[in-house]
Amino acid sequence: MDGADVGSFTHSVTRIATVSIALGIAVMLVSFSILQGFREQIQGKIFSFGAHIQLSHYDNANSLEVAPLNEPDLLRRLRPYPQVLSVQPFARKTAIIKTTDEVLGVVLKGINEKHGLNSMRQNLVAGKFITFADSAASSDIVISRKVADKLRLKVGSEALFYFIQQPPRIRKFRVSGIYQTGLDEFDEVYVLGDLRQVQELNAWPDSLVGGLEVRLRSFKQLPKTFDRFYEELPYEVRVEKVTDQYAQLFDWLQLLNRNVIIFLVLIIFVATFNMVATIFIMILERTKMIGILKALGASDNQVREMFFFRGLSITLRGLVIGNVIALGFCAVQYYFHLIPLDPENYYMDRVPIAWDTTMLLVLNAATLLASALSVLVPTYLIARIKGGRATITDPHFTPQVQRCAADYLQ
Repeated sequence: MDGADVGSFTHSVTRIATVSIALGIAVMLVSFSILQGFREQIQGKIFSFGAHIQLSHYDNANSLEVAPLNEPDLLRRLRPYPQVLSVQPFARKTAIIKTTDEVLGVVLKGINEKHGLNSMRQNLVAGKFITFADSAASSDIVISRKVADKLRLKVGSEALFYFIQQPPRIRKFRVSGIYQTGLDEFDEVYVLGDLRQVQELNAWPDSLVGGLEVRLRSFKQLPKTFDRFYEELPYEVRVEKVTDQYAQLFDWLQLLNRNVIIFLVLIIFVATFNMVATIFIMILERTKMIGILKALGASDNQVREMFFFRGLSITLRGLVIGNVIALGFCAVQYYFHLIPLDPENYYMDRVPIAWDTTMLLVLNAATLLASALSVLVPTYLIARIKGGRATITDPHFTPQVQRCAADYLQ
């Protein structure tokens, strides 16, 4: 094989290594962005109906309708906790909705104007949120798409709610909005209404509520804050973590995390293996050149350094190309929603994308580090290559000679 053939073959191998690294980092970044998007979307849907921690009256029967709590007293007890971002009251009441043709059992969840409208707005697919009046309880309700379809209701429709209590009560409500989370835990059960409606039905004063939903400044603060609440709040207050209330959903997210970690490790392994093979081939093809360089006075470390930086340049080029591909794909999906999903199976109607700069940098750094370490492995083969007798008496491997050798590696 002459010099031209060697250069052409090495160039092809270098291209393959660059492409493999580019595809590897692109797949990693896209996979993580989609996974993070799924996690944020599903957690956002859960938190739009609840919060990180729920406080309610302890009840052995584990019923949805429990004894009330004194809201001002609990709010006073929560003030010393700086990790608490917001607190919103709620109350639940089981009911039967009756229309002309259909009957359906639901849970009316009473909320007030403190409810996080921004988090709930992402779930609205028709109409608007509840309009809270200053004096009287609002008759507006927000129902799910599933409930609307079953009862053949639409925005502006009216429905009768039958509350099983002594004495039985009937209320007429107007559908102001329709939501869809894709999560059966909410869509098949909950109807949102004015908290004052539930208070009136239960004959509670304004100070009594069914419970409080506590949002924290960070999801990471949940375990420690839960432990403090459990130890410091009155014994009759039941403290529940959102991860316990919806354990199935959070276990599913955790399983996704494990699968993606395994996937990322395999991709990094393949990329580094390609780099090892590429440098091995380059060294084997440049055996004669390495011998000449050693004859000119080059040390093993000097020759190894040339191949190391050549491998590093291939890695950096692949990383740049891969990042451009991944970020371009994510941007197109994020703004134009090209890839749809079936909400019945995936809880959302399109592939979600989340932007996490920290993880983007971590994945790039991990790939660069793994590739750099893998490049070092084949360079130790250089020590086995012996140089011939020197034809140049200069014992020093001059920078000019080193640059010419590096250019030959290109």
